[in-house]
Amino acid sequence: MVALLKRRATSRSRNGMVRYAIPSDKAFGVSMADMKRVARELGRDHKLAAGLWKSGWYEARMLATMVDDPERVTVAQMDRWCRDVDSWAICDTACFVLFDRTPHAWGRIAAWSERREEFRKRAAFALLACVALHDKACSDAPLSGLA
Repeated sequence: MVALLKRRATSRSRNGMVRYAIPSDKAFGVSMADMKRVARELGRDHKLAAGLWKSGWYEARMLATMVDDPERVTVAQMDRWCRDVDSWAICDTACFVLFDRTPHAWGRIAAWSERREEFRKRAAFALLACVALHDKACSDAPLSGLA
């Protein structure tokens, strides 16, 4: 799968990452539109997501967040992935397309908001925003413990 991503890369996309402060030292330069197409073709695959994440490549990690199955994601996985995050783009995408759909989202918001590391703290607030946007059935009760 990493080879497929590498084949879809363009130097223009890779060079454009700098404009958005996305580290490009472990990136191929695949457009987000291409990654979304690949994700749709693949569908949900928890095992594939784990392998993609482990590769360490920017596009592979983005794809991992798009294909993982939220019902199979564990708290340990969320913590591990959050520790690995090295850019706002991965952080926000993981929260917006995967973490907020897991049954562990509220617990991670509380836990990560207490952290000092930049992307763990960012993940707490990005996840809070994503859950507030996507979980229409949620009451204000979970928010009271975050104050």
